[in-house]
Amino acid sequence: MADTNARTQALSDVGVSIWLDDLSRGLIQSGDLQKLIDEKNVVGVTTNPTIFAGALSNGEDYNEQVRELAGNAATLEDATFDITTSDVRHACDIMKPVYDATDGQDGRVSIEVDPRMAHDTEATTAMADKLWKSVDRQNVMIKIPATVEGLPAITTAIAAGISVNVTLIFSLERYRGVMNAYLSGLEQAKENGHDLSKIRSVASFFVSRVDTEIDKRLDAAGSAEAKGLKGKAGIANARLAYQAFEEVFSTSRWETLKSAGARVQRPLWASTGVKDPAYKDTMYVVDLAVNDVVNTMPPKTLDAVADHAEVDGDQVTPHYADAKAMLDALEGVGVSYSDVVKVLEDEGVDKFEKSWAELLDSVQGELDAANKAGAAS
Repeated sequence: MADTNARTQALSDVGVSIWLDDLSRGLIQSGDLQKLIDEKNVVGVTTNPTIFAGALSNGEDYNEQVRELAGNAATLEDATFDITTSDVRHACDIMKPVYDATDGQDGRVSIEVDPRMAHDTEATTAMADKLWKSVDRQNVMIKIPATVEGLPAITTAIAAGISVNVTLIFSLERYRGVMNAYLSGLEQAKENGHDLSKIRSVASFFVSRVDTEIDKRLDAAGSAEAKGLKGKAGIANARLAYQAFEEVFSTSRWETLKSAGARVQRPLWASTGVKDPAYKDTMYVVDLAVNDVVNTMPPKTLDAVADHAEVDGDQVTPHYADAKAMLDALEGVGVSYSDVVKVLEDEGVDKFEKSWAELLDSVQGELDAANKAGAAS
């Protein structure tokens, strides 16, 4: 068996679960996903519409399935659903030994509900249930956006025993709403007779996008003080999210659920690829290392971590006061935190909707090509 990378191992030793923010049929069939598990401590996989659109447009890995779907006159929506759930199901099977070895903590593969439903509670709830039943693997997680309308869908899914990856969290206030939705769901799941230890959830708190938006505003502010704050807000925001996590999961409400077998909803650091080349390419990993979190990394970031990350223990809990001062300083130079997080949530939903449209276009193109080839033969 291959040696494990020392730098990714150091991250795991701090208590960070490394998940890969990428999935394609090629990654599964080539054995590369298994290789990442063996060599780079990867213990989970996340997907989103952008990732699937990219996977489908590269290579011929999907041709056989597309031909079959075209031959069966599958609708565009059904074909897209079949293709994406097939990949996730196979990835779940590859991750199953990790799931078993970690008692269900890791070995997870996440799949997103249709982002066009982000502001429709009932449609999101129905889609989450359909994905859960279709993938039919205990180690799948259904991604539900943390919009106002998404919060009750999260509660309903958890209450039904579905494991949920809550996505697109930008603000501390919304994050508290997400944790409350999880606890409410667990309370209902307990009433419904579910084994709480089998229900797992992560809360995907986005990092680099916060810096991208705030840095733009700091540049516009123009002062030396404003520019001195660049590249610091994303990490400060995430550190304060972890402080909120520690607080909520030490309440008497939580202790009651814990005694019934419930497990914490771990924070997951998402959007951890550095957007500004001036910044250290591992900063959203190393500077957010702390116990009991997930960091989901695009391949480029994972490679950078494995190559040169200097992991130095817990970089979160000693820095709460500095993080609070950092966010206060933003307001002092005229950058509104509440406006930033609202813009980012709206943009996040919009980006996923556009990616979903691209994914549908890719599938339609593949179906059309298959039908044309079939007609010609």
